[in-house]
Amino acid sequence: MVTLPLSLGQLQEIVVDFFFPCRCVGCGRVGDFLCTSCCQILPRLLPPFCLKCGKPESSGGLCPTCWGWQAEINGIRSPFHFDGVVRQAIHELKYHNLKAISGCLAGLLATYLQVNPMPGEVLVPVPLHPRRLRQRGYNQSSLLAQELGRLTALPVVEDCLFRFKDSLPQARAPTVEDRRRNMADVFACLDQRLSGRHVLLVDDVCTSGATLEACAVALKAAGAVSVWGLTLARET
Repeated sequence: MVTLPLSLGQLQEIVVDFFFPCRCVGCGRVGDFLCTSCCQILPRLLPPFCLKCGKPESSGGLCPTCWGWQAEINGIRSPFHFDGVVRQAIHELKYHNLKAISGCLAGLLATYLQVNPMPGEVLVPVPLHPRRLRQRGYNQSSLLAQELGRLTALPVVEDCLFRFKDSLPQARAPTVEDRRRNMADVFACLDQRLSGRHVLLVDDVCTSGATLEACAVALKAAGAVSVWGLTLARET
């Protein structure tokens, strides 16, 4: 049997794995970013939930916040509560430069989509403002979308939806209405490439849905047929 020589990239991966092995963000076990044991106890968000925003709702219909809300977003879904190991994993990706965990987290999203199909023929990550992108060095939503696209074979469009306004962080807005006002006119599409398309917006966390709604407004103004939001976790 002929053994092919390793490529430079493969050699680099072997060296990195030897000196810096993957450790579970939940328990620290060597092997993967999320070990089998921790995956089994992830805080899954199960029905019943609001048909619009995906927030837990005992009626299985619309939650009080979504009643009377003429939203452009067709719906929002999230496989997990923003808690426990999921919260830790997202913080590692978002704030601690652990970009390599994006593949693992996107795998969780891909598994969710297999069981819970959502309308969408193109993936669009929620963009960061250029100034914030320069500060962080990467967009965590873009990393998730790219890995999810690789797993699902859905195309990813990153240079159409643009964030023009660097608004205050949503965590500083105390109410849903404040967050919606904070996100007003923040996004716009640079062209019509998504006209006539069914868009699946990808983000890491949904808090109130205001950011995804603002994206949906811009996308539908540019001709998108439908816009659904898919986030890894949902604050509840």
